[in-house]
Amino acid sequence: MLATRRSGASNSRSLLALPSSLRSLVLQRRTLATANDSIPAVASSVEARTPPYTLLLKRLREVRRLLPNRPLTLAEKILFSHLDNPEESLLEGTNNGADIRARATLKLKPDRVAMQDASAQMALLQFMSCGLPTTAVPASIHCDHMIVGEKGADTDLPNSITGNKEVYDFLESAAKKYGIEFWPPGAGIIHQAVLENYAAPGLMMLGTDSHTPNAGGLGCIAIGVGGADAVDALVDAPWELKAPKVRGVRLEGKLSGWASPKDVIMSLAGRLTVRGGTGYIIEYTGPGVESLSCTGMATICNMGAEIGATTSIFPFTPSAHIPYLRSTHRGSIAEQAAAIAASPGAHNLLVADSGAEYDDEVVINLSELEPHINGPFTPDLSTPLSHFKKVAKANAWPETFGAGLIGSCTNSSYADMTRCESLVRQASEAGLKPKADFFITPGSEQIRATVDRDGTMKTFEDAGGMVLANACGPCIGQWSRTDGVEKGEDNAIFTSYNRNFPGRNDGNRKTMNFLASPELVTAMSYSGRTDFNPLTDSIPLPDGQEFRFDPPHGTDLPGKGFAAGNPEFQPTPPVADSSVEIAVDPQSDRLALLEPFDPFPQGELTGMKVLVRVKGQCTTDTISAAGPWLKYKGHLPNISENTLIGAVSADTNAVNSVADVDGSTYTIPELASKWKADGQPWVVIAEHNYGEGSAREHAALQPRYLGGRIIVAKSFARIHETNLKKQGVVPLTFANEADYDKLAGCDEVSTQGLYDVLSNGGNGTVSLVVKKHGSGESFDVPVKFNLSKDQCGFILAGSALNLLSQRGR
Repeated sequence: MLATRRSGASNSRSLLALPSSLRSLVLQRRTLATANDSIPAVASSVEARTPPYTLLLKRLREVRRLLPNRPLTLAEKILFSHLDNPEESLLEGTNNGADIRARATLKLKPDRVAMQDASAQMALLQFMSCGLPTTAVPASIHCDHMIVGEKGADTDLPNSITGNKEVYDFLESAAKKYGIEFWPPGAGIIHQAVLENYAAPGLMMLGTDSHTPNAGGLGCIAIGVGGADAVDALVDAPWELKAPKVRGVRLEGKLSGWASPKDVIMSLAGRLTVRGGTGYIIEYTGPGVESLSCTGMATICNMGAEIGATTSIFPFTPSAHIPYLRSTHRGSIAEQAAAIAASPGAHNLLVADSGAEYDDEVVINLSELEPHINGPFTPDLSTPLSHFKKVAKANAWPETFGAGLIGSCTNSSYADMTRCESLVRQASEAGLKPKADFFITPGSEQIRATVDRDGTMKTFEDAGGMVLANACGPCIGQWSRTDGVEKGEDNAIFTSYNRNFPGRNDGNRKTMNFLASPELVTAMSYSGRTDFNPLTDSIPLPDGQEFRFDPPHGTDLPGKGFAAGNPEFQPTPPVADSSVEIAVDPQSDRLALLEPFDPFPQGELTGMKVLVRVKGQCTTDTISAAGPWLKYKGHLPNISENTLIGAVSADTNAVNSVADVDGSTYTIPELASKWKADGQPWVVIAEHNYGEGSAREHAALQPRYLGGRIIVAKSFARIHETNLKKQGVVPLTFANEADYDKLAGCDEVSTQGLYDVLSNGGNGTVSLVVKKHGSGESFDVPVKFNLSKDQCGFILAGSALNLLSQRGR
């Protein structure tokens, strides 16, 4: 089966193997576009990328037999059709199938895994320890996170290739050894490449990035996970998920004028907050769906991560999905999906059943939707454009902003680029130039080559825009600013990105990132003011006249088809080669082989100390910063030096500052390292939604490596809670949230009942025995947990990887 699914043409070319002079030549952007639009930029065949529809429909019939009277949502159809054992997952502990949502433990067999370069390092290091010759499911690696944006693609890409050569060589050699498709640096952002090549209606995939749900815009269940979860799928072990609730979002009407698909999710984020989607899949329904493009749907699903949703999904929509699949060389998938979608309801995998029930439903009228601006510092602070001027003034936000950045995995489609181009053309014809620095990030080589061929790129460059490499760049913190803004200086930027936590984009916690549609960012860049409303305001011209933008317009798909771009950016073929050697230099500061974590002790955890009581928001960026730290993603000891450096201590109100028992002051990772050396285990106390943000597995690995055993929070973000369990860290929540205020740094904490719960597969009660530092006062703190039998096994073994290795042996 693997040989069939992995078939593809042989391709020995390697960008990284080219001599430096030739590498520079092929990276000259003017030579990248090609007139050959008929060759898809992918190594595997369309057949190998087609969901196993026959198997999925057979499994759906089995689910119907088990749940004969239950109408299913679209999300449930696809999830349940990927169950390893439907009877076990759907009927055990669910009142014989009556109470599946939020109760059943689904053991799933995904069809595919995608990994970005930063997270792939740790995922592959874990997979290598399992001793398998190839991956059990098709997989891909995408080099997009480690390319710094500074001077433009022509300079930044070669510099990043040189600076990251050791890591890229490791990833490429591992990919060739295990039969994984390797997309080199410059090929594009993981989510755009997945949408263009791998996503398909009815597919289920895992991705080691929180914005993996982007692929839900093409009707598939795509879930962001940590590396250890990805390894489950790569070794053919069932991947475990607590059955999500399903929230319906009914779309009515039709977008027009300045309103964009981005505004749908920006508005929804404001209504639901960053925690509102936790434990839910967001399923879009209603007549308004028909008016959206495939890439517009992807934008909406992409930012579902910002409300904590497990994933988001749109139903198969012929008007959007068939043209997109055909334009990306997957017409056969479109035909099969269309046939399934036209079948009777009981056998229709790609549309929700009539009468399917949602846990709740939100209605959005697209015809009435106006542009929104979200931020700063959190993606759910949502303000309609018509109110933004007043809100900005009330909050004393900066009146001007220094940079407008469009593109990224969220908004770099052909439609996005051409709509922005229409605005730039208007302004250029009026003699205007952007007053804010203007940056453009193409999402993929396919998009870059196409907009270059069609003149869109020249329009941006002639206006003074700087085109960055086909990579994450500033969105993930890989941005070397050249505008003189100092660290600690208040300033504002406008971006079409998806996330805007403090310090995320440029390492400056004072930079206010306001999220908006790419069209709005483009127009506002010509004013350079945060109080500019392009729908109502004008820009003065040198001749005394006033210029006002007309609404943007663009094209969903290129009339000439997509350009394939530079052939050197095509992936390696998915053919395993056991002769390939993967070398990791013991002296490397970028890569380090993993040592197994110690198993859970034969009894309770005793004598732990509180490392820090975190105040307020604590994202995965807070726990494991990105930006320049991304280069250490494959070296756990080195990257652990950034652990919790963004956390604010509730005891000191200071960032990254805590005290030892003798009152000596340390940074958080310094004290954690000291306690590790002293054999002193520790815990973290936190507030709501601990670990929100990216699927950054290192935010669980690093505390574990430094001696952290328990995180006690008011609530957790889904991906991070799972990642903690996979690495042997126990996530607990306060039964009484007020108990958060009773703890402080250096308090002593022991567990009571935890070992019994773990030994009994998640049954029992747990409390913490706290002894106050200084006074010696002692009291109990009741806590709650969410542990399945398998997860208890991970923790007892020391980590999920330990357990997999034991089973392998």
